[in-house]
Amino acid sequence: MAEFTFWPADLLPPKEIAANQVPFTRTGGRTINGLERTIRTDRGFWSISLNGVLLHSKAQRRTWNAVRTFLSGRSGLIIVPVWSWDTAPYASGSMEQELLTTHSDGTPFSDGTLYSQGSIAVRCAATAEIGATTVKLSPLSVEPDLAGVRFSYNHALYETGPAIDISGSVWTVPVFPAVRARIPAGADLEFNLPTCLTHLADDRGMDVSMNPSVISEHSVAFVEATDYWSDLAAGLI
Repeated sequence: MAEFTFWPADLLPPKEIAANQVPFTRTGGRTINGLERTIRTDRGFWSISLNGVLLHSKAQRRTWNAVRTFLSGRSGLIIVPVWSWDTAPYASGSMEQELLTTHSDGTPFSDGTLYSQGSIAVRCAATAEIGATTVKLSPLSVEPDLAGVRFSYNHALYETGPAIDISGSVWTVPVFPAVRARIPAGADLEFNLPTCLTHLADDRGMDVSMNPSVISEHSVAFVEATDYWSDLAAGLI
């Protein structure tokens, strides 16, 4: 099984996250007026940048070093959080904090503390197979509009398009990119803090000047690890 790490968001939070689609289209010849026709394909991937990461404390600099040593350039795998508070389908219409609750039997952890649970609950209403470009979503506690929102499942990141069909509480929506790995019916989807499995976009993407006397600001670029999903589908990992 491939090894990966998580971006330490609590210690190295960026000022902003830029998560953008990189579609792959092919040409279909030219029309009668000479314009080139482009045709959408099911291929495409995510480009994600963490912009404005501040390095100041020794702990931050050590963590930065540890992450880049683990990744060792573009070959390493890292799960990057893709905060989507600006588009997340909160039931209230504005950002909501995580809920503190007990286990299903009403009991807390052994030390009496409660566990946190995201406020957005959406499930996959029907199995989505690898390569699917539409999914069926069943919202449990969200606002009524599921168009233009992001979610993840097992660290594969998706973004929805305008609704194709709404039947009762089930939304059928297109997604980008094509489904990376099978999503079973009834699976809980991550809308509160979507994540994406990625590689560094450049072998030297985490170069920094280590000067303990100043605060330095850095940006890091990642690309979705499509090779991982391809190998997983082929049964190689």
